[in-house]
Amino acid sequence: EIKHCPNCQQTVEASFPAGVTQPVQYGPRLKAQASYLNNYQLIPVARTCELLGDFYGHSPSWDFVKQANQAVETGIAPSLAEIERLITLAKLVHCDESGLRVEGQLHWLHSVSTEWLTLYNLHRKRGREAMVEIGILPQLTAWMMHDHWASYLAFEACNHAFCNAHHLRELQFITDRYEQTWAIDMAELLCDIKCEVDERAVEANSLSSDRLAHFNAEYDAILQRGFEANPAPDPEAVKKRGRPKQSPPKNLLDRLQKHKAGTLAFMYDFDIPFDNNLAERDIRMVKLKQKISGTFRTTAGAHTFCAIRSYISTVRKQGGNVIAALHDSLTGQPFIPLPAAQPV
Repeated sequence: EIKHCPNCQQTVEASFPAGVTQPVQYGPRLKAQASYLNNYQLIPVARTCELLGDFYGHSPSWDFVKQANQAVETGIAPSLAEIERLITLAKLVHCDESGLRVEGQLHWLHSVSTEWLTLYNLHRKRGREAMVEIGILPQLTAWMMHDHWASYLAFEACNHAFCNAHHLRELQFITDRYEQTWAIDMAELLCDIKCEVDERAVEANSLSSDRLAHFNAEYDAILQRGFEANPAPDPEAVKKRGRPKQSPPKNLLDRLQKHKAGTLAFMYDFDIPFDNNLAERDIRMVKLKQKISGTFRTTAGAHTFCAIRSYISTVRKQGGNVIAALHDSLTGQPFIPLPAAQPV
């Protein structure tokens, strides 16, 4: 700012604030707002620039939003490293994956999260190869919650808990399609156990031994009725090579029997939830981004989005202010998460 004194006729020029080195430049707060609008509110780049123009009377270029996102991605590197470290130490980790289109081709978004932490990764493949390359799941030694996607079961160093919301949907399908009463009984049993767990969760961390024995016996009895209604196919009657094809009810019965411990883990340890809804909630907004944009134009842009969403989701879970955290990442002080935080 330049001022001319009418009395002494002297001209005084103020010095620029620290960090201002160009005649025209955008500061970290505006960059944080641009990244927030584009990555958290899922506003496309063109509309982000238009919105900033309406707010401040000057519309930045599209490249400004891209550079802001890249600057945030660089600044949050220490936070992402800590998120990954804390996830590998967590008692329970929720996992899910979903298709994501990048450059017009199908990629896979891999989500690994806890109640306080979120980490997204992008890979061309869905299965075990991608999970090993990402490198988080091979480090887990506690509990991993997921659906019955076989690739997760390849990691044997940890215990596996299974999403009972998926089980209830499959049991409803069998009830509607095949009209088998054992499926109704199993769904009711799982819901009854959940209700009892919810009632006891305030005062205990597990059901009593007699209730555990009761529910185990009921579970086994229902499976037995299911197997009687769905006998295994006779291998001698099948002339084709390979394992005889089974019906959906028989496949589900086999999984419920083989993975009984993981299905009922929530009644032995109340820290293990009934379902994997946390992972599905974490992935939902990323899917909404795809509905808005259709596809990511570049792989680098998709990776940047996943990194920033990991940071934002973790900040939100831990009670932080998103715009402030984005601003701090641009000034060299990114939000560093805790393994378990109380909302502020």
